[in-house]
Amino acid sequence: MRATPQIITSAMQLYFTGESFRNVQKFPKLQGVKVNHVAVYAWIKKYTALMTQYLAQIKPNVSDTWRADELYVKINGDMKYLFAMMDDETRFWIAQEVAETKDKHDARNLLRMAKEATGKKPLTFITDGLPAYHDAYKKEFFTLKNPRTEHVRHIKLSGDMNNNKMERMNGEIRDREKTMRGLKINETSILQGMQLYHNYIRPHMALDGKTPSEACGITIEGENKWKTLIENASKKQS
Repeated sequence: MRATPQIITSAMQLYFTGESFRNVQKFPKLQGVKVNHVAVYAWIKKYTALMTQYLAQIKPNVSDTWRADELYVKINGDMKYLFAMMDDETRFWIAQEVAETKDKHDARNLLRMAKEATGKKPLTFITDGLPAYHDAYKKEFFTLKNPRTEHVRHIKLSGDMNNNKMERMNGEIRDREKTMRGLKINETSILQGMQLYHNYIRPHMALDGKTPSEACGITIEGENKWKTLIENASKKQS
C-alpha cells in the first residue's frame, strides 16, 4: 500500500505537534504503509519546500508593530542562534534566519526578508538591546520621511513593551527542539515547517482560536489544512 495524502499530512501533523520521527513512523505502519523515519523526513522536506514557495507569493495583512528576538538552538551539535521576526497583533511569524553568533550577527537580512514577505515596513519595531538590531534598523527601516519607524529596544518586564508574546513563540520552538534532539543543518526544512505550522495550522488561544494567517486575512479551507496547502501549491506549480 502506498502512502496517501491523508497519511502523509497526518504524519506531518504528528511531527510538528511534538512527536519524534521514530514515533511518527509508527502511524503509517498501522495503516499498512511500511516507511521508516528517513521517509517521513523526506515527506516533510519535499512538501515544506513546496508550500513555502507557494506561500511566499501571498502577503499577510500584518499590523504596524513587529517584534524580533533570538534564541539559541543546537544544530549539528553546535550552539547557534535563531533570529525571528513576528507581528505583534496577529502573532504571524514573518521571517527567520540562523546565525553563527549572537552579538556579531548582521541582522539586516532578517529585516529585508520581513519587508519582502509583507510588502511593508513597521511603524514600531520592538527588540531587546542587542546592537545588531539597531544597526540593522538604521539601514533597513529608518527613514527621515514620515511616517518613520520607531525602534523600541528597552524591553520592560511589564506593560505594552514587554516581550511576553515573543517569548511564547520561542517556547513553542524550544519545546519542539527537545523532541528533535537538535537540528542537522542551518537551512533545515524543519524550521520552515515550524513556521508553517505556527502560521497556518496551529490555532492560538490569544487569537480566539484563529491561526495567525486567519488573523492576517488568509483563510485555508478544509479540516486538513496541510492537505489544502499542498494541493494549492501543487496546482500553482503545474
